[in-house]
Amino acid sequence: MTDLAAEYSRGLAYGEFLEAHASEEDRDRWQAVHDRVELIDRHQAVLGSFVREMKVLVLAGAWCGDCVNQCPVFERFSEESPVISVRYLDRDANPELTESLSVNGGHRVPVVVFLSEDDFPCGIFGDRTLAKYRAMAADIDASLVAATGDDDRTLLEQATDEWLDEFERMQWMMRTSGRLRAVHGD
Repeated sequence: MTDLAAEYSRGLAYGEFLEAHASEEDRDRWQAVHDRVELIDRHQAVLGSFVREMKVLVLAGAWCGDCVNQCPVFERFSEESPVISVRYLDRDANPELTESLSVNGGHRVPVVVFLSEDDFPCGIFGDRTLAKYRAMAADIDASLVAATGDDDRTLLEQATDEWLDEFERMQWMMRTSGRLRAVHGD
């Protein structure tokens, strides 16, 4: 069994991860997406409501297009909320962790692991958002995707919303946990 808390403690901050694992071109791509992530008032309100410390471990690849298009969202969340601490590990440099976090039988990235403040696993999510999978399915055959309305938001805007929902779900899991409520007296 993988000790996810130990893996988190080995993880690198966003900038450190990119410095260690990204080429200059990769860093430019990540920065371009980071610059485009917009946290609207609703996002800021949700992130501002968080009270439980959230440890977030991201297994990623600096070269990976899905990571480029999602990991900057996590960084913006952590910039907005002081209780979110995100750490990154490189998929290729961590084969045992990569194997234990395989998705659908593959070594996909990003894979996001949410830990409580006292290092209990709360959830694992990977590798793409629903919006991305819908777009991929529509590229294969438009009839595969059920009508989802007139969503004129970009994939980045949709991914930001979907990831915020996942972060919020984890926050509510921790916030309503009887064990953590006893620790915090709330």
